[in-house]
Amino acid sequence: MIFEALKPEVETIIKQDSRSTNERLLNICELLEKHISYYNWVGFYFKNGAKNELKLGPYVGEPTDHTIIPFGKGICGQVAVSNENFIVPDVSAQDNYIACSITVKAEIVIPIFVNGKNIGQIDIDSNTPNPFTKEDEHFLEFVCNQVSNLLSN
Repeated sequence: MIFEALKPEVETIIKQDSRSTNERLLNICELLEKHISYYNWVGFYFKNGAKNELKLGPYVGEPTDHTIIPFGKGICGQVAVSNENFIVPDVSAQDNYIACSITVKAEIVIPIFVNGKNIGQIDIDSNTPNPFTKEDEHFLEFVCNQVSNLLSN
């Protein structure tokens, strides 16, 4: 499976001390978007200081107006509050969804924890209806764990 092949590449990116944190996060976004056909927008959101909102970090895909997301709003904002993974097979069925593009059909958001605190998340949009599986979820948990290690150093 593609996920197993990508894990060592994610680990290699994380270990690139000569690059900034944001460069490494962007490289992870680029890697996932390039190699997983149904990952059409890949990005990171992080807690914005002491505010109860998320701020957009590195991403690849269509530009978004959603650079700040209040906690509780949209899928990302809900994950910031719930601290749980959120897989949305059909975004049109979600009442509390922030549309980034009319082409987006599904979304998956996985939180990133550092020292037990939810400090951000990886957010992936897909233009394919219901593409995300448990394998995606487990792989993205791995990615978030790697990012957590990077951010806690």
